[in-house]
Amino acid sequence: MAPAAPDIELSFSRPETTHAVTRGAARLLADMGYAPLMEVRLPNGRRADVLALGRRGDIIIVEVKSGIDDFRVDRKWHEYAPYCDAFYFAVSPEFPDGVLPDEPGLIYADGFGGAVIRDAVPEPLAAARRKAMLIAFARLSAFRMLRSEVS
Repeated sequence: MAPAAPDIELSFSRPETTHAVTRGAARLLADMGYAPLMEVRLPNGRRADVLALGRRGDIIIVEVKSGIDDFRVDRKWHEYAPYCDAFYFAVSPEFPDGVLPDEPGLIYADGFGGAVIRDAVPEPLAAARRKAMLIAFARLSAFRMLRSEVS
């Protein structure tokens, strides 16, 4: 009989970590006055882990990374910039330093909350794109609320 394969953890697929970091980042954004939505499809077909709307209509996108492999496998983060004023990575506090690029903002989060470690450099959206994103955000929020009420 062949020896059993060693236990190999596929670190790019850590649903518990992803869920906890997403939850903590959303709580942090809400504490900062933003209205967060999770799992939002963008016009380019990409999916933002967290898209948050500020009091003045500013839009933040947060990309959650559960581990180093998740970051290394997923190189699409540049494609979020055209749809937000500021972009952040959110990772667990155990995520190693020096792996993520310096340009985006950085949030450390767990299942209970988070902290902004590095602010994102704001790059304001064009007026037409902002209007389209605000309308899409409002419609998605309304449809999700309706779906939860009729379920």
